[in-house]
Amino acid sequence: MTENLVTAGMPISDTESPRPSSLTFTLTILGAGSATPTLGRHPTAHLLTHNTEYYLIDCGEGTQYRLLEQKIRPGRLHHIFISHLHGDHYFGLAPLLSSLNLAGRTEDLHLYGPNGLDEILTTIFRYSDTRLGYPLHFHPVDPVTPTVLADLPELTISSVPLEHRIACSGYLFREKARKPKLLRDKLPADVPVEYLKQLKEGHDIIDGQGQVIYAVEDYTTPGPPPRSYAFCSDTRYSERLIEQVRQVDLLYHEATFLEDNAQRAYEVFHSTARQAATIALKAEAGNLIIGHFSSRYKQFQPFLNEARQIFPHTSLATEGLHVEIKDWQY
Repeated sequence: MTENLVTAGMPISDTESPRPSSLTFTLTILGAGSATPTLGRHPTAHLLTHNTEYYLIDCGEGTQYRLLEQKIRPGRLHHIFISHLHGDHYFGLAPLLSSLNLAGRTEDLHLYGPNGLDEILTTIFRYSDTRLGYPLHFHPVDPVTPTVLADLPELTISSVPLEHRIACSGYLFREKARKPKLLRDKLPADVPVEYLKQLKEGHDIIDGQGQVIYAVEDYTTPGPPPRSYAFCSDTRYSERLIEQVRQVDLLYHEATFLEDNAQRAYEVFHSTARQAATIALKAEAGNLIIGHFSSRYKQFQPFLNEARQIFPHTSLATEGLHVEIKDWQY
């Protein structure tokens, strides 16, 4: 990427694309390991699917291979989020961007991450004489202040400041309020289509004299509760997270160590399984997934046991795990 191939990203608004009709909201774990490579474990990468859109969160080495293994077309990516500049979270990014270019991509791609990421990519692509054939928009993420990064038709995406050795941010994906469902059988067959649209948008139908002829509360049921997902890796235990991820339906929180290494976790700005579970409990999360396990551990059941003592609704971030995110009844 020469100097003109990365542009400063403008805020993303909800005018960019139409609202799709599907209600898919799923998470796929592509990689769940930590910095030191081990056989059978890949560095951090998550794929969030919301309706027809893909969102890649972190891009450790080999992520594009993991996407192919999961039969996910990288060309459908429009948003990539990088938490921080430790290699196990972004060393797969430049190869992925290059492959998209070789595949003939022309669509815009939005990249979110810490200051300096754009400079790193520019340097790599300058010396390899790589010329991207698509617009790549870089959005620097403030690692200190929670910020709305993208306001999309059905999602709001915000940054979550984390406490790591270098600037590091998590990401919070929240659905917007979902439309009411029409009680079509209660309405006359000749109701104008425009009335149906207004009712689905939550608006009463009012006649010329100001009288309500079709009330939303009579002819619709509330839409499903909006769902949410929070990604928190890497971070030392920090109760500042609690309010930021309160009542999130699915929380991913790193758990690099077990509790007997809590001091080591603190020293290297990581968390234990027990600490991750404590954040989930205090934040009233619906469900918790833990990952980013240190390579010193060969068995992961102890992580699950430790976390479930605090927060029973805990799962391990096993690679290839496919999770449907559901609203949690608090």
